Amino acid sequence: MDPLATWEKLLLGVFALLLIFWFRPGLKAAFQRSAEAEQKDWMGLLIPIALMIGFVLLLISMV
Repeated sequence: MDPLATWEKLLLGVFALLLIFWFRPGLKAAFQRSAEAEQKDWMGLLIPIALMIGFVLLLISMV
């Protein structure tokens, strides 16, 4: 596969900047909400992740 041409790199950079500006209001609000999160909110996220990791480890051990 050939390396990207200069105009393709510039186009990808412009596209990345447009995405950042498009998602910026939502990201700002998400960071605001995460700063105000309490311990019980984080546990609601960590428990399903831990269960998923345990399930994947179980599947790996069965092989």
